Amino acid sequence: MTVELITTGSELLLGRVLNTHVHWLGRRLADLGKPISHHVTVPDTSEAIRGAVQEALSRADLVITTGGLGPTSDDVTRERIAELLGRQLIYRPDIGDSIRQFFESRQRPMPERTRVEALVPEGATAFINQHGTAPGLALDLSPNPFRTGGTRSGLILLPGPPRELQPMFDHQVQPWLAEHFPPSEAFVCRTFKTTGLGESLMEGRLESALAPLVAQGLQVGYCARVGEVDVRFVARGVQAELLVSAAENVLEQAAGEFVFGTGDDSLEEFLVRYLSARSLTLALAESCTGGQLANRITNVPGASAMFLAGWVTYSNDSKTRQLGVPSSLLQEFGAVSEPVARAMAEGARRESGADYAISVTGIAGPGGGSEEKPVGTVFIGVAGPQGTTVQQQLNRFDRPTFKFQTGQQAFNQLRRQLMKDQGPA
Repeated sequence: MTVELITTGSELLLGRVLNTHVHWLGRRLADLGKPISHHVTVPDTSEAIRGAVQEALSRADLVITTGGLGPTSDDVTRERIAELLGRQLIYRPDIGDSIRQFFESRQRPMPERTRVEALVPEGATAFINQHGTAPGLALDLSPNPFRTGGTRSGLILLPGPPRELQPMFDHQVQPWLAEHFPPSEAFVCRTFKTTGLGESLMEGRLESALAPLVAQGLQVGYCARVGEVDVRFVARGVQAELLVSAAENVLEQAAGEFVFGTGDDSLEEFLVRYLSARSLTLALAESCTGGQLANRITNVPGASAMFLAGWVTYSNDSKTRQLGVPSSLLQEFGAVSEPVARAMAEGARRESGADYAISVTGIAGPGGGSEEKPVGTVFIGVAGPQGTTVQQQLNRFDRPTFKFQTGQQAFNQLRRQLMKDQGPA
């Protein structure tokens, strides 16, 4: 199946807004066995949108557009596509009621202009927007007037804001695709999240053992990101499930200790689930990460069941006053040191009463380093019932990446300690 994605929005081309749709939709569609074969971003002009959609429909089985469904003057996707297909725009009272209820529930007046969002091209399926006002739209073009022989195609129009697009795709578009464009063959795609081993080293552990499965049709992919490597297994046909399951066994045998999840799992989600399931608690003592670890943990629903407290002790004085780090350690070894990281972790555990505590102290840069402790040096402590461990890392990145990578290492250090103390997930 040929799938094309058209993202609309001059702000995307001007670099004012990050285009996350390609990443998110690409992943979702690949998991459905409908990978994107072509993508283009066009500005908010009638000519550009109309031309891009017509060109995509001339060759694709499924075309998806994002953006341009709102009420403002630069939202022209709905009108131009209706015009392109020669279909009238019809007012849908049920969508109008949904838009009105959206504003009433927020005790805000409904702008008259938003009525335009209830206009739907004749014959289109509308996806009610649960997180905004503009509905999504889908058309089953049978036949497609722009393909030779009138081959059937699908056209889906989605709103631009990710908070609206993503739940709409998951809960409404996917069922529509399953009904109108079911897969022609079995398709299995699984992604495993790993950390603690680089992309090349991970491939080196798996390559030879996976070779027989690859010869039978298994596709293997690796995607490196900060502090993680995704390992992806894809197979099609009647043997798809068997091939992917066999590949999963290879991964478990060769590198299972580095696997922490699947799909879109994050390390913080793993920790919240693992600790909550065992009624264990966590505290954090941060210096160089400035509260990022606590932010990531509390972004996970259910974190209140396991997260007790966090300290951002950026100054030496706060380390002493709030965590009980002896001033003599700070004077003798400096804030960025193994003894101070150990004392911070133990202090956070003691002060909070948590079962486990993480500490981080380091030099984010660009200044502040020395020959003995260059920029990027960080010490990570994990204190638990079995004692305290401290690891030294060197993260030579810009400040935001340094903080995120340090968080990855800290969470993984705790994960490995939990596996040792408490057993597998």
